[in-house]
Amino acid sequence: MITDIDARLLEQIADLTGQPVGAFNIRKDSGCEARQSTEFIEITTKTDKEGIDIRIKDGTKGEKCFIPVVISKSGISEMVYNDFFIGDDCDVEIVAGCGIHNSGCNESRHDGIHTFYVGKNSRVRYAEKHYGENDPGQTGQNIMNPQTIVYLGENSTIQMDTVQIRGIDSTKRFTKFVCEAGSEVVITERLLTHGKQEAISDMEIELNGEDAKCRVISRSVGQDESVQVFYPRVVGNAPCFGHVQCDSIIMGEAKIRSIPEISANHPEAQLIHEAAIGKIAGDQLLKLETLGLTAEEAEDTILKGFLA
Repeated sequence: MITDIDARLLEQIADLTGQPVGAFNIRKDSGCEARQSTEFIEITTKTDKEGIDIRIKDGTKGEKCFIPVVISKSGISEMVYNDFFIGDDCDVEIVAGCGIHNSGCNESRHDGIHTFYVGKNSRVRYAEKHYGENDPGQTGQNIMNPQTIVYLGENSTIQMDTVQIRGIDSTKRFTKFVCEAGSEVVITERLLTHGKQEAISDMEIELNGEDAKCRVISRSVGQDESVQVFYPRVVGNAPCFGHVQCDSIIMGEAKIRSIPEISANHPEAQLIHEAAIGKIAGDQLLKLETLGLTAEEAEDTILKGFLA
């Protein structure tokens, strides 16, 4: 049964999207809080392990699927497996993500493994946002270790947008794409760490088919004593194109490592990587301050624009 809180959440989703909510599965504190399938998207519980199967019929277009995870108790630790079976000739949007509200001193942890099997000539937009917070005075850590593995069929595309802004003490993200002929991957990753938070992003893209393409854009901000490592690898096994761009702003005593790697196993593979790490330019801060912003407001404005 959908609770009043869930109903308000779904109303907010509908307001944001401008459309009625489609299929959804709300996971809360290691249980299923609410679920809805549609004519074209079926969500079922796995029988062999924790998680769900999402099956999208051939030819499905304009449908949305929401699979949020909420942890509201301290001390919860879970491993969840979600598999997406997306048919041929589809055009769909999937919204995921996890929010942790740690009210105590124990560790709260969510590890999620999402595997996508995308059919031919399909288009998928996938958004994943992570958020964490603690009650005042509480010291329990918030940990998320997401894995996303995508098998992309011929002439299909996936646009993946991942966001993690503050609140998560430790994260180890692994992302892998296996791309067939004519397929395309576009990935945008945005990250902000602060305090003593640690974030590792390990990414691998195999361009196996002719005219397969990928574009990776990573933007991150490291503050205080936080640590970040970004390790994207693109492997070209056919006539293909790949571009990796990593831009980071470093502040305080933070440490950032960006290690892009490209590997060509075919003479017609075209692969490019770029990486830059630097601080906020003083003239940018000065310009905003002359417009009436305080130093803190000017810095916050620049960071918001960088991570937009």
